[in-house]
Amino acid sequence: MTANETRPIDGATVDGPACGCGPLTPEQIRVMRDHGTERPGSSPLNHEKRAGLYRCAACGTPLFRSETKYDSGSGWPSYYDVLPGAVESHTDASYGMVRTEVHCASCKGHLGHVFPDGPRPTGLRYCINGLALDFVPDTP
Repeated sequence: MTANETRPIDGATVDGPACGCGPLTPEQIRVMRDHGTERPGSSPLNHEKRAGLYRCAACGTPLFRSETKYDSGSGWPSYYDVLPGAVESHTDASYGMVRTEVHCASCKGHLGHVFPDGPRPTGLRYCINGLALDFVPDTP
């Protein structure tokens, strides 16, 4: 496939003209379609402090608000809450461990994992690949 072709994830378009965010890079495809993980500390979003919205890089669905972002020390952008109905989850037993994988509810693109060791008020840590996100600041 070329970079301009669409790649379906469970019947939804994840890049190309029908996508809300434009074509995905090969590394984004590896993360979002093949359930890969970016290197810890590699995402510029780790240091993003502006107010805004984090959307799915594949389809543009709003996922997280900046108010729920925090520095978990994990090396990946982390959030303690998600926008209602934005993600779905399932058990991931790969690599000899059991985790809860989260994916975009709209296009099913792999985002990362959620863990029960986050801050209040939810106690959750959504540990998300920065490559799976598109940040839109509230004020440009």
